[in-house]
Amino acid sequence: SLMVDVTGQTRKEKVILPSYLRGEKTNTIPNKKIEDPVAGKVSISSLATRQDLSGFHLIPPRVTFGVLKEGCTYTTTVIMKNVGVHFSRFRVKQPPPYTGLRVMYTPGPVAAGLQVELEIEILAMVIGGTDTDGLEEVSHDIEILTETETLLLPVKANILC
Repeated sequence: SLMVDVTGQTRKEKVILPSYLRGEKTNTIPNKKIEDPVAGKVSISSLATRQDLSGFHLIPPRVTFGVLKEGCTYTTTVIMKNVGVHFSRFRVKQPPPYTGLRVMYTPGPVAAGLQVELEIEILAMVIGGTDTDGLEEVSHDIEILTETETLLLPVKANILC
């Protein structure tokens, strides 16, 4: 129950569920709807009540690297899960080189219910020559193009110069 914690005591604060468990899709841009004559129309009663029959969820929905040392390389993994009922394809638009970001993944179709890992790599480098009190903020939205929408994965980091 969400009313008690692991020790059986009543909770003092409300439990906040992650957006992917609440069914919310943040940072998405819908693509133009293209009719797929092969897929046809799904008319199964158990699926008829669900509005979103295709798409991906990003876990976590945003990446924050924190404070990074200049000149070092850091990586983290983001899981991209196919929550639709059909297999779906995607591709990642690589960030520009001046951001220091790179996304490594295995291209190909993702079956319904399965997931693929995206490895986000950042080379911590300072591009501006201005004095910013020893920290420079890097912020970029990585674009992930799917068949139905464009997902935006916000990545933030502070580089210690």
